[in-house]
Amino acid sequence: MRRSSPIALGAAAAALLTGPLRAQSAATPPASTAASAAAWPLAAAAARRTAPAPPVLEPTAAATPPPRVVPPAAAMPVWKRPWVRPLVSLVVPGSGQVLGGRDRGIVFIATEVWFVARALAWGQQGRQLRSQFQTLAFDVARQPFTATRVDGAWDYYETMSHYVESGPFNTSTVPGQLVPPTDTLTFNGAMWLLARRNFFVNPDSAPAPTDPRYQDALAFYQQRAFGDGYRWSWRNARLEMDTYAQTIHDSDNAYRAATNYLGAIVANHLLSFVDAFIMTRLGHEGVLPHVEVLENPQTMLLVWDFEF
Repeated sequence: MRRSSPIALGAAAAALLTGPLRAQSAATPPASTAASAAAWPLAAAAARRTAPAPPVLEPTAAATPPPRVVPPAAAMPVWKRPWVRPLVSLVVPGSGQVLGGRDRGIVFIATEVWFVARALAWGQQGRQLRSQFQTLAFDVARQPFTATRVDGAWDYYETMSHYVESGPFNTSTVPGQLVPPTDTLTFNGAMWLLARRNFFVNPDSAPAPTDPRYQDALAFYQQRAFGDGYRWSWRNARLEMDTYAQTIHDSDNAYRAATNYLGAIVANHLLSFVDAFIMTRLGHEGVLPHVEVLENPQTMLLVWDFEF
């Protein structure tokens, strides 16, 4: 029993020592077999050729940026977007139709150019005629009363075409005292008559100057009568007065025509806007409304084909 333990230990030690040798002999061909030694390198090379390739690592999701998604509306050019055509047609009539490929846009543009040209022409003619009648009024009717030309308002020149004389503003020679004229054929005299009719019980019987009614009549007269700086008289120039009246009438008509063309320009802008808006809302083909008759012959429908 006592000898068995060393033997066992010796066997274990031998196993530990011979283990590496066996592993080495398993990895190398035995020297005693020449054919096996010659075939071993070929088998090792074939094994290397048939060995699976190492896996290729795919790039991670974090390394690849996500694809950029562009909305169709954002990718479309600005001038092709539906909401642009009505807006540009409102600013420049016909431009929205031209962007949409509609030939009628040329009609709106040509109409706009013609309206603007006519408005400018009539406005220029009105200004020229106004300068003519203002000069005629000063040189003939106003110059005897004032050496300084001061142009009045529009109603002042209108009044000059209806009254031969303006009349004096004050007939009193007392400083600080106002006595209106009584000649009703003159403009100032007609204004004093209107004031008396509005504030006096009897227009031909004036109350005392201190009476409130008299003071109200004077205030009314002062607001409407023309002062001596705007006094005029066509008494010895009736032919010039007729020419003046015709010139001021022609000037009124020219300004009225220019205003009408301005209104037509605004209407052309709005019509072009509405047309471009309908063209956009109806789709690319611009489908017009059509009439459909139902089974009942007395019933008809007005149908629009469009896309929203």
